[in-house]
Amino acid sequence: MQDIEFTVEQGRLYMLQTRNGKRTAKAALKIAVDLASEGLITKEEAVMRVEPGSLDQLLHPTIDPASPRDVITTGLPASPGAATGKIVFNSDEAERLGSSGESVILVRDETSPEDIHGMHAARGIVTARGGMTSHAAVVARGMGRPCVSGAGELQIDGKIGELRVRGRTYKAGEIITVDGSKGEILAGAVKMIEPELTGDFATLMEWADKTRRLKVRANAETPLDARMARQFGAEGIGLCRTEHMFFDEDRIAAVREMILADDEAGRRTALAKILPMQRNDFVEIFNIMEGLPVTIRLLDPPLHEFLPHTEADLEGLAKSTGLDAAKLMRRAKELHETNPMLGHRGCRLGVSYPEIYEMQVRAIFEAACEIAESGKTAPIPEIMHPLVAKGEEMKYLRVLTDRVAQAVLKERGQKIEYQVGTMVELPRAAIRAGDLAENAEFFSFGTNDLTQTTFGISRDDSGRFLNAYLEKGIFEKDPFVSLDQEGVGDLIR
Repeated sequence: MQDIEFTVEQGRLYMLQTRNGKRTAKAALKIAVDLASEGLITKEEAVMRVEPGSLDQLLHPTIDPASPRDVITTGLPASPGAATGKIVFNSDEAERLGSSGESVILVRDETSPEDIHGMHAARGIVTARGGMTSHAAVVARGMGRPCVSGAGELQIDGKIGELRVRGRTYKAGEIITVDGSKGEILAGAVKMIEPELTGDFATLMEWADKTRRLKVRANAETPLDARMARQFGAEGIGLCRTEHMFFDEDRIAAVREMILADDEAGRRTALAKILPMQRNDFVEIFNIMEGLPVTIRLLDPPLHEFLPHTEADLEGLAKSTGLDAAKLMRRAKELHETNPMLGHRGCRLGVSYPEIYEMQVRAIFEAACEIAESGKTAPIPEIMHPLVAKGEEMKYLRVLTDRVAQAVLKERGQKIEYQVGTMVELPRAAIRAGDLAENAEFFSFGTNDLTQTTFGISRDDSGRFLNAYLEKGIFEKDPFVSLDQEGVGDLIR
């Protein structure tokens, strides 16, 4: 489709220039499919003519281009789509209002795994800090929620329930609109266009499927995510993060009891309460992903993330659980780390407290056996140990996994195919991959963490200075958005 410039002089037509005409994603799709259907171009050409990134517009609600836009501020377009809702400043409130049918936008300085229930309940997410691969951005994309991250002009005061930006003040309950595709936050409600995934879209996807060489799996850790992934044609789950399962209201108390236990016996007592809940999670996911591979990452974040952070919240937890407030405070201080992302997390938890990983492996295999016993095709669990750096770590974790897996399979009289591997997210793991490979059957690449540890740049804080690097030509692209080919690429190679 061409945009042609012409002029007519004294009855004569002059063609001045022509170029590819600008078009919306919907129009590009329509034109490509029509041209191929009429035999003017091949189906392969039609697939290549549609910009992959623009298809995001068709998968999510978008703002009607004819609507006026009152932009409050801008941030990073962290997760595409658009949503309108009431401002809420904490996840509990988002969940409360969301469950009563209210449309809410969760506004935070930044999110952490303990916000997962609020993120599920919210229609859109806004953060003042964080980049394109911050917690908010990654989780929002996985959930299909629009998200604007790193909106640095926002001054958020959750205690009094208001945000200030560019001389304007917005209180909890006021309506805003999030445009995650453009990275804009707008005042009030704006008219939306809902996505249509049938017709030309389905046709083009079918053509793409016939020519592609890559297989595509999804990030999914809830039955809802897994179902959506199957609907969109995912051929398994490439990353199921188990920590998000720990934050559900019905189990966070048992998780905290486990963290606060003085000894292994106390931890095992609390873990016994979590085991059936974790097993049920996997039964549901395995049911949906029948016969397909599911890569399950064992517990990754540092334990302090599961405890409340403020004194008032700790006192509230002590009252609601009957736990000793002084003991809670002491344990929270013990768990505090100066740099937790380089601290006591990932497989280091499995080495220090093997009973945690033993419980998770047992839950996975009991769930897999349950599926097999029901007559369905058993899934192929791929047990992933995060943050492994040394061959000795991998060996220790491999032995632990095999021991528990074989015990469960013997108890249930089942044979289940499974694999044990790791996520390569540290330079040492890449450099010494041969050591890890002696006891690992697969590697996943954790390119967010591998980029962080290679550059020594935090993905959550880099938004403050990366623009200066981009403007001065030191970086061609944000390394958290487009993989660094030379440094991180060499480590992967």
